[in-house]
Amino acid sequence: MGHQVIVFDFSLIRGLWETRVKKNKERQRKEKERLEKSSLEKIKQEWNFILECRKKGIPQSKYLKNGFVDTDKKILNAYGKTPQLQKKRALPDETNKEKDKFIFHLSGEQWTEFPDSLKEQIYLKEWHVYNTLIQTIPAYIALFQDLRVLELSKNRINHLPVEIGCLKNLRVLNVSFNNLKSVPPELGDCENLEKLDLSGNMEITELPFELSNLKQVTVVDVSANKFHSIPICVLRMSNLQWLDISSNNLKDLPEDIDRLDKLQTLLLQKNKLTYLPRALVNMPKLSLLVVSGDDLVEIPTAVCESTTGLKFISLKDSPVETIVCEDTEEIVESEREREQFEKEFMKAYIEDLKERDSAPSYTTKVLFSLQL
Repeated sequence: MGHQVIVFDFSLIRGLWETRVKKNKERQRKEKERLEKSSLEKIKQEWNFILECRKKGIPQSKYLKNGFVDTDKKILNAYGKTPQLQKKRALPDETNKEKDKFIFHLSGEQWTEFPDSLKEQIYLKEWHVYNTLIQTIPAYIALFQDLRVLELSKNRINHLPVEIGCLKNLRVLNVSFNNLKSVPPELGDCENLEKLDLSGNMEITELPFELSNLKQVTVVDVSANKFHSIPICVLRMSNLQWLDISSNNLKDLPEDIDRLDKLQTLLLQKNKLTYLPRALVNMPKLSLLVVSGDDLVEIPTAVCESTTGLKFISLKDSPVETIVCEDTEEIVESEREREQFEKEFMKAYIEDLKERDSAPSYTTKVLFSLQL
């Protein structure tokens, strides 16, 4: 039988994860202190010091005294740095500087629009813009033909310009947790796109059929929106490996979902599904299936008792009491924050599952109410 996790309080689970992180950091700190005090670490430091002295051509008589290694840094400084060492140390810095030259970073609520100077930097390969009050992506983005990564999460962006279709080399598009209500058909022209993240926009109900052209896409995240079904275009993404359509309004799954024969992870929790189609059994690569078990009345036996290594996880959610609030924007923002936290929790939970050979056979129950 699949693994059922009854989750009533995400705040408590967050506390458990934070405790685990603290304990792990404490273990790492103690291990580091132990190594620093151990004789093995001292021997290692001495050998590294000897090797560095040899590279500089420093005579043994300068660092060996009565059979013991004198690791005084003054010895190295007295002989200066060799050109080889200077070159070796300078190379990573130069590489990083060269790489950073092609990356644009912007964050902070003081930004309500992109700086004018950006339009002059059409050589950029990556944009990383987050936690700003920016609402519009400028049309001149079409000039950035070398753009590979467009990370624009947690802003106020309310639409994508049609010019985004001009980005033929775009590999990653992340516009999660913005204010999008639709996606332009022109996005289907980004034929080299590999990852599409539209999660947390809360209002997207459909995707244009033109996105069927995105044959290189391996990851699609449309969680925390208002989809009533899996978009047809998604079913035509032949290389799709990861699909997160959790926290939507799905009532059923398409009977031909098995056409996604390369899909490995399917996240469906927090929908309104009452049954799962048998077609799921015909997906050879599917290794993780997560659903909400509250409304499910029909689950194919082959899914629960799969011999193909499928991990079937059924989460149970308690109804969350609605807090009366007159400010609609405040309700939406509160919902966004909750979705962001739940996404982080599920990411950590899935990573933990991947480290196990199989899903646990026991049931975990946490009996508390969720409060924000």
